[in-house]
Amino acid sequence: MRRLSRALALLVLLLAPSAFAQAVLTGADMRPAQSLDGAWHWSVDPYRDGKAGFHGGMPGESSRRWSDIIQADALEQNPRARYEFDMQRSPVTHLPGSWIGHAAEMRYYQGLVWYQRTFDARKPAAGTRMFLRFGAADYTTDVYLNGKSVGSHKGGFTPFVFDVTELLRDGSNQITISVDSARTDDDVPPPVTDWETYGGITRSVTLVTVPETFVDDAWVRLGRDGRIHADVRLYGHQAQNRDLAVRIPALGLTLSGKTDSSGSWTSSAPAPGMLKRWSPEVPTLYDVRIESGTDLLQDRIGFRTIETRGTQILLNGKPVFLRGISMHEEELGKDPVRAITPAAARALLTEIKQGLNGNFVRLAHYPHSEVMTRMADELGLIVWSEVPVYWRVNWNNPATLASARQQLRENIVRDRNRASIALWSVANETPIGDARNAFLRTLIADVRAIDDSRLVTAALLSKREGKVMRIDDPLVADLDVMAINTYNGWYSQDPLAELPSFEWRSPANKPLIFSEFGADAQAGYNDAAADPHKFSEEFQAEYYRQTLAMAAKVPSLAGLSPWLLKDFRSPRRQHPVFQQGWNRKGLISETGARKQAFFVLAEEYRKRAGH
Repeated sequence: MRRLSRALALLVLLLAPSAFAQAVLTGADMRPAQSLDGAWHWSVDPYRDGKAGFHGGMPGESSRRWSDIIQADALEQNPRARYEFDMQRSPVTHLPGSWIGHAAEMRYYQGLVWYQRTFDARKPAAGTRMFLRFGAADYTTDVYLNGKSVGSHKGGFTPFVFDVTELLRDGSNQITISVDSARTDDDVPPPVTDWETYGGITRSVTLVTVPETFVDDAWVRLGRDGRIHADVRLYGHQAQNRDLAVRIPALGLTLSGKTDSSGSWTSSAPAPGMLKRWSPEVPTLYDVRIESGTDLLQDRIGFRTIETRGTQILLNGKPVFLRGISMHEEELGKDPVRAITPAAARALLTEIKQGLNGNFVRLAHYPHSEVMTRMADELGLIVWSEVPVYWRVNWNNPATLASARQQLRENIVRDRNRASIALWSVANETPIGDARNAFLRTLIADVRAIDDSRLVTAALLSKREGKVMRIDDPLVADLDVMAINTYNGWYSQDPLAELPSFEWRSPANKPLIFSEFGADAQAGYNDAAADPHKFSEEFQAEYYRQTLAMAAKVPSLAGLSPWLLKDFRSPRRQHPVFQQGWNRKGLISETGARKQAFFVLAEEYRKRAGH
């Protein structure tokens, strides 16, 4: 009878309007969960033998790495059995973390890797559901539980979940994951970038238990109208006409009501007079409770407004200059594996907030871990968040556009409650053309449809005419904030002393951010000559002095995010003396040593902050 009831419930769930979209489990990192981080077996599969036989089709039994068996036991029971793998006796690594750190030979590996472990669990109790939740895996992921396919996901930087309610068993469960880092020209990003791929399971894997009907998505924010707004979606077969409430105890505020026929509900109320608005100076966060039936979703949310007026960016109605820097998702250390813990995030962001006197960070060139965005909330750093529409994606391929839209939505829905995020960026350094313009305008429209409370931007390129820099990208008209990457004096032969004489022109009356500028320097390499050599700390420091002098003359400038905080790995950068596989534009080395230019920028920001 119980089995019949569960089957009926599943049928209703599939037919219910609230179930037409796959569950997203926003705020899942705040829910009680069983962590599956830790020790995992891993096995390379460069010819993808575990995916298909050599004539195509289903791989043979000897190659099915997801099979729900213990190979050693099977061999003992049948001496004639043959396996081309043995996951239980394969090497062990600790996840999350890219396979770059598994073994030295994995440094430049591109392809398929299998992971497997067992964990103890109990079948979900009546009235509950269980989801496998992945913070991110790069790039194409297939998941198997107890020998059964669970689902697939493409995209290396956003979370995804799978309902495993019917596949879990009491006692030991076996989970097998294949992660393929290889990308094509139709993917987002394409294969050619200027950062390390970091293939593998780079963010946490958890097993989350929720009621049969639960809060799937809850967006709570302060509107520009001075009201607290809440949009909540329930998921489950009882999502319609269901009571729910949003409570902010410290403000004495409760919003309550019933969901509609799709399981959604929207409400608002005037912001209480005691509300303290989030800002870099006072990054106030409030405990927020979203309740429906037996489900409780908790979050920590800051309330602020962000908008533009002419060439200014306004935070909480007041002009703010964004004193920032760009950064990649790489922890400090000689051998980073893209394992961003709260301590790793704090170490990086504290260098910006306290070391550089900053209030802003550009998280490039893809969505960073939610550990990072939550830390930005806590420390008080305004965030630029970006999707990896980078350089030369296939603008004419509908599947490529669909992938970009998916990643954009997954990023925004995950982080809409982060007060720190002010800017959604849809692209970086993309070539102008009709197909590209249409592609990016679709993404811009998606941003405005999913989150109309923030600003939209993209890192663009400019046109040079002598010493005049023209911002003539047609996409400017569609953006709230212009952003330009500029490298005069580094990727050109211009004498540094001439940089302040460059003039910037734009027909748009909008805020401008210099989203990138920078020069490489190997930490510890010094050249005291009057005309220092590129890659020296002295050249980088002088480059910053002269570029900042140029920036000071741009009347529409509303922010800076130089390239970048920390040296980062990049296979493109192979100079055997100065680079050795690292992009050296960081103001600190990969281990955190501050270069001379760090102090140049810190002093500039100290002055701009009025300290």
